[in-house]
Amino acid sequence: AVLEKIGGGKIAKDGRIHPLRKPPVPSRTDHPPLGIHTKQDFIKTRAFVTTKPKPISVDTHRGHKEALENSGLVPKYIKKTDFGKVPAYLQHRNAEKQKAQEEYDNFVKEQREKHEVMRQLNEEERQQILQGLKKNWDKLHHEYQGLSVVIDTMSKLAHKDRLEAEMTQLEKDIKRIERFQIIYLTDN
Repeated sequence: AVLEKIGGGKIAKDGRIHPLRKPPVPSRTDHPPLGIHTKQDFIKTRAFVTTKPKPISVDTHRGHKEALENSGLVPKYIKKTDFGKVPAYLQHRNAEKQKAQEEYDNFVKEQREKHEVMRQLNEEERQQILQGLKKNWDKLHHEYQGLSVVIDTMSKLAHKDRLEAEMTQLEKDIKRIERFQIIYLTDN
């Protein structure tokens, strides 16, 4: 079975396979068979099926060429059936995120009803707190701008460091309140 797959032959004592001999080369006096005619016109078929060059685009003034399909000038992706649709993995991820948010909201609501410890900050209170933080930051910034350029004493350096620390803390608080629309407060 192995010899048939390989093409026949003999196995030597050392395990190598020796293929069968090929047929001999025709002698000079042998002539090829004549009179075999086909109706196919090879010249016309070759002329009909010409090999055309792939479309290219020259993209530099030095003549660098690139295939037109790879250049981005051919609308390749917008013709796909799923173009502009949200991929399935993102839909699953968004559904999981929404489900987790709903579970968290239910948990918070349960805890609030059970203990009456937390309350939600309404939009008006949130805006008032935000405006107060921004006013405090403006006051500190005005005071910071009024510092002298040369800080030569330890008290001036400590004052500057304290102002910078307070301003960065206020900036963090402002960002946190602007980022989250729903804020819960504890009553203790």
